[in-house]
Amino acid sequence: MVYFLPFITSFVACVLAVYLVYPLSIKYGLVDSPCARKQHKGEIPLVGGIAIYIAILLSSLLFFRDDLLIVYVISSTAILIVGVLDDRFELSVKSRILIQVIAALFLISQSGLYIDSFGYILGNDFELYLGKFGVVVTVIAVVGAINAFNMVDGIDGLAGMLSLVSFTCLGFLYYYTGSQWAILPTVFMAAILAFLMYNLRWPSRSVHKIFMGDAGSMLIGFTVVWLLIVGVDTKGDAEAILKPVTALYLIAVPFMDMVAIMYRRVKKGKSPFKPDREHLHHIFERIGFSRKRSLLYISLIAIVIAIAGCLMQVLGVPEWVMFSIFLSLFLIYNFALMHVWKITTWVRKHRDKRLSKR
Repeated sequence: MVYFLPFITSFVACVLAVYLVYPLSIKYGLVDSPCARKQHKGEIPLVGGIAIYIAILLSSLLFFRDDLLIVYVISSTAILIVGVLDDRFELSVKSRILIQVIAALFLISQSGLYIDSFGYILGNDFELYLGKFGVVVTVIAVVGAINAFNMVDGIDGLAGMLSLVSFTCLGFLYYYTGSQWAILPTVFMAAILAFLMYNLRWPSRSVHKIFMGDAGSMLIGFTVVWLLIVGVDTKGDAEAILKPVTALYLIAVPFMDMVAIMYRRVKKGKSPFKPDREHLHHIFERIGFSRKRSLLYISLIAIVIAIAGCLMQVLGVPEWVMFSIFLSLFLIYNFALMHVWKITTWVRKHRDKRLSKR
């Protein structure tokens, strides 16, 4: 019950923010136009991220008290501004990465939090301790998470649904351990649900369609990794809310998609940040699934993996076992991506056979 009011406040604030920002986005050209890589109809306002930010800022300041909140607000504001500028002017990759690194370093320096251990992923008797090198690892994790959610934002609702899975599981684990930081994933869940109403035009087609934009996907990626960093912290007398390996399960689909795609691009001699149509949702579309079915199936995959991670966390499954399972999942995913043409041909062939028998 303690989280009901923040949830409702965030949802309503996001809805109202969309109405306020929508006309301004059209006036100032903050819209997404169709092109060879973006196959939507007409110019769509890129206001989802701004609306989510307004909702989160308002509800967090009203219902959440923690010294680290101001550090998060300052850092997330910088990320949002960069995202808005990128949506409007298409910033260079170098400038985006630079600001992301600066935001990560600010977060670490002001909060004192960073990933100082990968836990017991190599065995019960050996902790993979990082020490001060964890600062570098944390910066890489922040930049990686931001870009993972940014890259996966390719079809309507996908970034929103995948982030909803992550925030729901984070909210559960924070609530399960009694942490007041459960407020942040809760208000994000509400704001994202409000955004998805517009993005998916539900419950009525008369609802104005909006996109999240880089501002939204970057803000979400930044917040998810921040909650993961807070969750794995064990410095001082703090007790970790989640194991480092559990974090992989909560962002499994965006993480695996990003790493596999970047590896494939580099192998082809291309920039790892160069956009293409080789992501997981593109593969589902090539097989013949509609965008709605692709959204459904990918979301279900993310839900199953995330729930598995939460259950293993709660049940105390050894970290090396969890890591082995996740590594196996990633290897299977990467193998499938490397042989995507054979797989899509095989799926189409068998699907056509079933349809011909009907």
